[in-house]
Amino acid sequence: MQFNENTVSLIQKAEERCKNAFAQLERIALENQNKVLDAFRENNVGQRHFAQTNGYGYDDIGRDTLCKVFAQVFRAEDAIVTPLMVSGTHALTVALYGLLRPGDELLAVSGAPYDTLKEVILGDGIGSLKDFGVAYRQVDLKDGAFDYDAIKASINDKTKLVFVGRSRGYEWRDALDVREIGKMAHFVKDLKQDVLVMCDNCYGEFVDTIEPTDVGVDIAVGSLIKNIGGGIAPSGGYVCGTKECVKQVAYRLTSPSIGTEVGSYAYGYREFYQGLFLAPHVTMQALKGSVLFGEVFASIGYKTMPLPKSECKDIIRSIMFDTEDELISFCRAVQKASPVDSNVTPFPWDMPGYEHQVIMAAGTFVAGASIELSADSPIKAPYIAYLQGGLTYEHAKIAAMYCLESVLNGKK
Repeated sequence: MQFNENTVSLIQKAEERCKNAFAQLERIALENQNKVLDAFRENNVGQRHFAQTNGYGYDDIGRDTLCKVFAQVFRAEDAIVTPLMVSGTHALTVALYGLLRPGDELLAVSGAPYDTLKEVILGDGIGSLKDFGVAYRQVDLKDGAFDYDAIKASINDKTKLVFVGRSRGYEWRDALDVREIGKMAHFVKDLKQDVLVMCDNCYGEFVDTIEPTDVGVDIAVGSLIKNIGGGIAPSGGYVCGTKECVKQVAYRLTSPSIGTEVGSYAYGYREFYQGLFLAPHVTMQALKGSVLFGEVFASIGYKTMPLPKSECKDIIRSIMFDTEDELISFCRAVQKASPVDSNVTPFPWDMPGYEHQVIMAAGTFVAGASIELSADSPIKAPYIAYLQGGLTYEHAKIAAMYCLESVLNGKK
């Protein structure tokens, strides 16, 4: 790819302005890498843990040790890490069904959950939580922050689980700071001691030096093909939290009679261990790419979220375009700059679980892995592209130049 001098100059100037932000991200990555390394060393991870298993998977030391390593990284009592969870939505669904019972109430305190969870909670006649007698209520954020007065007014005797999404879904707002999530968790537990707090941690792992389970959240859930898999894990999800919460989720993942005593994987566990080990560095690369994209597109007049000079709270960068054509042009440029399927042209389509047509650019080694550079958006006003990932900063930088030229050329 060849870029004109103006594009290269814009990128170079943006990089100069990003130096302090980059340095801070490198400090976070170093602390997280040390935390992960300690977990590997203290659990004596060895070649034997990478071996494949089959059948029931009794006494699978690779599976069991991987769960212990994740639990230590999250400073949690226990964890489930498994390729049997096919996505973040699946992991969240298993956790919700594991922790909630008929007659309980689920209270979402960060607004509506991500699009693919709405049917899980409120669908009719499809085996949703609603079908099983679980009530649902919602408290929207107020100016991008928790509405503590509304939360206090909503907690009642039936409230069993308080749900918070760390990222923002398809909303024009910043992601939530993990320390604010901790403050909210303590707030609701002061109101009702036995309430559980669950965090959708997708896109947030290793963005900070602490995780939701460090600050009072009972259970954190996420996908292995986002940050925590380091671009290496081929599939799967995780649940980290208290022993009792993880046990109840395990009963729903398999059955109440066996929990996590079983569960084999015929392809071996090396990629899951290696992905976790690489995750602090890879997440930092994605964040540096996000900061660069934000700085570059803000410099030519587009609104971006997070705002320039503000810290990233997840790996997603939102960029608001003036027209549908600009949005589609941006996503197509991300696809064109991808190492896989660069010849493919993305079009909006009726994606399962979403209200509007969605355009997705994802030329990734692991299909749909959003720790790899990708972009997507519902086709609706305002026209916001949600960019995430980037295994290397260098790739993100090249893609930023390509996207910049594509959007600017389209405006001429």
